Amino acid sequence: MSSHNTDSNIRPAPDRELTEIADYLERPIESREAYDTARLCLLDSLGCALLALNYPDCVRHLGPLVPGTIVPDGVHVPGTAHVLDPVKAAFDIGTLVRWLDFNDTWLAAEWGHPSDNLGAILACAEYVSHARLRRGEKALRLRDVLTAMIRAHEIQGVMALENAFNRVGLDHVVLVKLASTAVATAMLGGNRQQVIDALSQVWVDGQALRTYRHAPNTGSRKSWAAGDATSRAVRLALMTLQGEMGYPSALSAKGWGFYDVSFKGNRFKFQRPYGSYVMEQVLFKISFPAEFHAQTAVECAVRLHPVIANRLDDIERIALTTHESAIRIISKTGPLHNYADRDHCLQYMVAVGLLHGALKADHYKDETARDPRIDALRAKMEVVEDPRYSREYHDPAKRAIANAIQIFFRDGSASERLEVEYPIGHRRRRAEGIPLLIAKFRANATTRFAPERVTGLIERFNDIKSFDEMPVREFMDLFLP
Repeated sequence: MSSHNTDSNIRPAPDRELTEIADYLERPIESREAYDTARLCLLDSLGCALLALNYPDCVRHLGPLVPGTIVPDGVHVPGTAHVLDPVKAAFDIGTLVRWLDFNDTWLAAEWGHPSDNLGAILACAEYVSHARLRRGEKALRLRDVLTAMIRAHEIQGVMALENAFNRVGLDHVVLVKLASTAVATAMLGGNRQQVIDALSQVWVDGQALRTYRHAPNTGSRKSWAAGDATSRAVRLALMTLQGEMGYPSALSAKGWGFYDVSFKGNRFKFQRPYGSYVMEQVLFKISFPAEFHAQTAVECAVRLHPVIANRLDDIERIALTTHESAIRIISKTGPLHNYADRDHCLQYMVAVGLLHGALKADHYKDETARDPRIDALRAKMEVVEDPRYSREYHDPAKRAIANAIQIFFRDGSASERLEVEYPIGHRRRRAEGIPLLIAKFRANATTRFAPERVTGLIERFNDIKSFDEMPVREFMDLFLP
């Protein structure tokens, strides 16, 4: 820990890392591509939320903390009858979007899911709209929601490009809290100084450990951790707007700041200024509800399914070539204890893809996991790193997430070596992916709503001008049960 002077009590100017975010929130977003992608992101995220409502372990987290609580002019939780205060609504929406590990993704030195911030954004948008309407003012429109989404994606994603919180044992949801606090404070009417004050509170908070994402402690907290972070952000924003002070050197204070206490004395590094890069480049999970480092591996496995379907007993070994981050995060041997353990195991996801020619959320349930063929295939997998894959994973011009699989049989024969460098949700495959992303929403939403209603929702999203001008309150009504 750095030495520190306990005598000086002169408050410094706010840390630059705080002021740059506050300044960014005051600049307009000009990118049409970012807005078009944000609409798709909103559609996809709400589809993920509707699908999650089919899982009791998720649903039990929803609703007021005190049963029967009534919140006048509260926030609606999509797909449910819950009307909640904005802090709990942010938790519920964030948890629904994130629960099945099926929402969009960002991979860099740190990783995460920028649409996790939607919990705070939708909660604040409806809350502010109610307040404005009471004052006879114009309510927020969906264009405002899309703008907040672009900014939240950018703050979380740019911070993640060069700063690996996982390397010091902290979970990436700290960046959800950071991005959500920034946009929530601004949406709630905070000025530049209040944004800075609220952001300082994020770094003063203790941050979540990653242990619940890794062996031997992998568990369901990873499915609600983002909801927790985005709800904390709304709480910090509201406290700041009520006059709570900030801490200008929360990051840099010698001995007591975040850098010295939690980041090994290192300052954050930045690859690029804040703009709209992250939303434009974001990765959609289209084909599989799988941790994103495994998406291309599962794509290879599904394509190899016909090759091995009738030759399971003939398999000698399975060569699985991947990138360093996948090995460090999701390569896992030994018993898998629960749903969360399985959807963060590279070998499990590949085994299911090989066996079933598909990977769906239900495949992580106990019923599927009891199939002894899965562990038999896992035992035959050899996971190795290709240094090129690791380099191109970090290359800002490529941002590849490559995996390759080849299957070797006892008789000396082998399958072709299948390699996929860019998943279908990648920007390089955007044109191919958009129709499939809409089909994904249709399939997810139809688990809760009638098909004709789902078609109507898709038509609303496709009518861009009308969609952007739609009042937030009217939009939330579209998702009432």
